[in-house]
Amino acid sequence: MSKALVIVESPAKAKTISKYLGSGFEVESSIGHIRDLPSNAAEIPESYKKESWSRLGVNVESDFEPLYIVPKSKKAQVTKLRKMLKGVDELYLATDEDREGEAIAWHLQEVLNPKVPVKRMVFDEITKTAIVQAIDHTRDIDRQLVSAQESRRILDRLFGYEVSPVLWRKVKPRLSAGRVQSVSTRLIVNRERARMRFVSAGYWDIDAKLNAQQTTLSARMIELGGSRLAIGKDFEETTGKLKKPDSVRLLDEKSAGALADRLRTSQFKVGDVKEKPFTNKPYPPFITSSLQQEAARKLRFGAQRTMRLAQSLYENGFISYMRTDSTHLSAQALNASRQQIGEMYGAEYLPDSPRTYKRKSKNAQEAHEAIRPTGDAFRTPKELQRELDTDALRLYELIWMRTVASQMKDAKGVRTSVRIVADAGKDGEAVFTTSGKVIQFPGFLRAYVEGSDDPDAKLEDQESILPPLKVGEALGVEAIEPSGHTTQPPARFTEASLVKELEERGIGRPSTYASIIQTIQDRGYVWKKGSALVPTFTAFAVVNLLETHLPELVDYEFTAKMEDGLDAIANGDRDAGPWLHDFYFGDPNGKKNGDHVSDIGLKKLIGSGWEEIDARSICSIRLGENPEGQEVFARVGRYGPYVQVGDEDLRATVPDDIPPDELTIDRAVELLEQAALGDRVLGNHPETGQPIYIKTGRFGPYVQLGDPELTPKGNIKKGSKPKMASLWPNMSIETVSLEEATMLLSYPRELGKHPESDEAITAQDGKFGPYLKMGTDSRSLENHEHLARVSLEEAVKIFKEPKRRRARGSSTIAELGKHPDSELELKVKNGRFGPYVTDGEVNATIPKGRDPASVTLEQGIELIEAREQKMRDQGKDPRAKKTAKKKTAKKKTVKKKAAAKKKTVKKKAAKKKSTKENAGSAA
Repeated sequence: MSKALVIVESPAKAKTISKYLGSGFEVESSIGHIRDLPSNAAEIPESYKKESWSRLGVNVESDFEPLYIVPKSKKAQVTKLRKMLKGVDELYLATDEDREGEAIAWHLQEVLNPKVPVKRMVFDEITKTAIVQAIDHTRDIDRQLVSAQESRRILDRLFGYEVSPVLWRKVKPRLSAGRVQSVSTRLIVNRERARMRFVSAGYWDIDAKLNAQQTTLSARMIELGGSRLAIGKDFEETTGKLKKPDSVRLLDEKSAGALADRLRTSQFKVGDVKEKPFTNKPYPPFITSSLQQEAARKLRFGAQRTMRLAQSLYENGFISYMRTDSTHLSAQALNASRQQIGEMYGAEYLPDSPRTYKRKSKNAQEAHEAIRPTGDAFRTPKELQRELDTDALRLYELIWMRTVASQMKDAKGVRTSVRIVADAGKDGEAVFTTSGKVIQFPGFLRAYVEGSDDPDAKLEDQESILPPLKVGEALGVEAIEPSGHTTQPPARFTEASLVKELEERGIGRPSTYASIIQTIQDRGYVWKKGSALVPTFTAFAVVNLLETHLPELVDYEFTAKMEDGLDAIANGDRDAGPWLHDFYFGDPNGKKNGDHVSDIGLKKLIGSGWEEIDARSICSIRLGENPEGQEVFARVGRYGPYVQVGDEDLRATVPDDIPPDELTIDRAVELLEQAALGDRVLGNHPETGQPIYIKTGRFGPYVQLGDPELTPKGNIKKGSKPKMASLWPNMSIETVSLEEATMLLSYPRELGKHPESDEAITAQDGKFGPYLKMGTDSRSLENHEHLARVSLEEAVKIFKEPKRRRARGSSTIAELGKHPDSELELKVKNGRFGPYVTDGEVNATIPKGRDPASVTLEQGIELIEAREQKMRDQGKDPRAKKTAKKKTAKKKTVKKKAAAKKKTVKKKAAKKKSTKENAGSAA
């Protein structure tokens, strides 16, 4: 009997597929890509290290040939696959059908070099029927798709490895640039710039509660004396002034109050009633981007979390492939939808023929069907309650509803708009308006109502019924109240709105959106305030540099054109080599041909002129002038953002949790005043004679003893960093004295030596609070007052007590609650390397700039899941790692105890021998 080996990308996918194949098949996972470009110098093979292009991992001198290596973390899996391959007669490569999947299949074939027939099997869903059909209808590896993926990888490597060093030299070390990530960051920075330029304005109108036929109507005034009342859109965003002051009527608080008083005694009547029928069509089934947007709106899931759950649903056979840009549904899916509609809602909800959705797609590389439930008959969410965890079930329900609703009839109804008039005395006639909506046939709304990006907005599809009003009908007055409003700055991007923006501009592809959003957060360019994406000051500096000196690389149209080029390669309409050559070395005819490629190329663009870039200018944002008329700037330095008056020495650190649009000139002046108060000499140390300074930093006020020794370049000389100590909670920067500062600098303070072990005991103030230390052992103290008064005798007693965990308030910043599935308790804690979220098994670092205390349970779950996914991508088991650590720690503890016991036995034996010798000599 012949045997076949089937290779997929993930263990979960392998487990599901193996259920549908007979004993003649072995299914194994490659655990993602098994081969890639070198990620660091150590991975470059020795024979290539002297090549001028080796740092890029791409031979730009020979048709952009990539240098592929098998990473150390994947060698064991490759060895395993080779061993399995020896005992089979056929090899099936069953990786995903998109570009990445095709590339993984090609790399497997190249690395494994099988001597048996190789077949490429593809499928949109993991069901028995689909897998059997895929086995029977295999094809060859699509080299055009592989070439498109390879070109994308090379393109991104060239962009990142050539542009990033410029950022290191001109902004700060360890920054990175990316073809899509830099453009995405620019979008977010530009939105923040608009918020910073924004000037708010106030305006008023009148709200009325009126009575008609025993029903209360809510109406708002829109006109007064024949002129329309000013609303938010009538104001200039950068000045706060009216765009056309002669065409609208602006009410202030005083005039609105007086008008409301007059209207309370006026007669209100119906001026006009208009009814208009409406028809709402169902939304198309999900593609990758619309799934991410809707999951963000409806479920509050981040893009990364949505894709992780969708990947799990796909790999376990519940939904079709989740990386797609097609709204097409197969005949099988259409039949399943229509059958379920008839059974659940009745024939009246079923159109005469299946609905089809057409979409202009730039996504040549993606799968060819929408995201939908699998099988000949869709399983309802209720049927899967026991099989899926809470989050997976919620996402499945969203997909199920959208798919079924897309094949239902239109919703139909009538919208009614009513104008109500009243005499406003000297101001003339006041016009109010109210509206209603009656749904006559719900159609697809029975199954699904799409949400709004604005959580405060009224859902458009919500029914609002008005009584049958007639023109001239008098209305009773229940309440008349003036209502004040303030114009709002442009809303920051959320994950959902950023995905929508990227998609509309043709930047990136559906399969990349989640990783783009995660990358710009991980790299410190963006942090989240609630659901809003906030750029850091570092992001401002990077975007400023790229816009000023390398504008084409962050041009929205240029980035979209690059995606078109990759699609052309995937379609076989363009060769990868010449296209990459034009990008890197330049194409004099590029712009003339409309390709929007630089005529000199990336290499020359980066290779010349960057030395002339003024780093100070690039890293500065002008905030305005202080009361003395001096310019104040926000700047990005080596240790983070700070504010500074011109080029003066005085500067103040900007706290991590201040968004750029909230760093106003007044806030900057306040920070500088605090810094001026802090950066002063309290006096000289009574013993060393060195000056003691009071200073402020990103973590609050502190005292410093003496000055650092500097190198000729102005850097702090190694080993000469001055001693520093934070102020205690009961101290303030305004009142701290020289005596208190001297006391703070006296820590760590040696209390004496332990009477038994002769080890020194010190009292110290650490990151997580005051504590005692003796050798490698330590004990927490209650508070700083306890630290100040603790004696050697008390310390000895404390060390005799069993070691207790530090009080929760010291290391635990917040308790987020239980995970809805695992029921593990999520907490935000302080760690050696900063704040992190933990469920007791997996730890996830909180991105720099995000306030740890403001992290929600949902955000905590996202961070944990992102960390788990990252570890899985590295071929690690995130849950097993903790167990291994515990086992290692346990072994160390056992060894330590055994060594201590052995030492005690030796001491007792030596003491016994000494006693005997003394007794013998005495005799």
